[in-house]
Amino acid sequence: MEEARLTKPQSGSILISEPYLGDPNFDRSVVLLCNHNEAEGTFGLVLNRLSNLKLSDVVDIYNDTFDVTLGIGGPVQYNTLHYIHRLSNLPQAVKLGEDLYWGGDFEMLRTMIGSGIVTSADIRFFLGYSGWTPGQLQEEIDKNVWIVNNNAVNKLFNLEADTLWRSILRQMGGKYKVLSNYPADPRLN
Repeated sequence: MEEARLTKPQSGSILISEPYLGDPNFDRSVVLLCNHNEAEGTFGLVLNRLSNLKLSDVVDIYNDTFDVTLGIGGPVQYNTLHYIHRLSNLPQAVKLGEDLYWGGDFEMLRTMIGSGIVTSADIRFFLGYSGWTPGQLQEEIDKNVWIVNNNAVNKLFNLEADTLWRSILRQMGGKYKVLSNYPADPRLN
């Protein structure tokens, strides 16, 4: 049975770009909404764009075995570092869904990484973020730029970045499964 199209984003929602979006910043992207407030705007992180930088390239981490590739969270402020994780015990972290958190006390996180409490399977780091002004995201959703999914956050750490867009659409079933096979350039089809 095909999942009904969801149109109301919330913190913890996943945005999946339509396959014919045409914006290179968000082409076939999956965005996790970390904060959505209709009066203040929306903050999110692109989950399936990887940079060629490692965490050790941008911050000192005192664990030689912990070095993860940084994602590109979006086209805004590449000089900022953001993270999502599964660490319910990290102070000041914002809960986004079952077993999914955003941010938190960075110095405590560095200590936890340094002592080996945190593994690369527990956390993902991003440079920059994606942002929308009040009402902008809903306008884009109404224009069918984004597909909203409120049921995928528990799968984020189980799927690979390079197949995330296609995998989530396939799991949604019906017409979304068909969209997952849409060619990157339909002129070459």
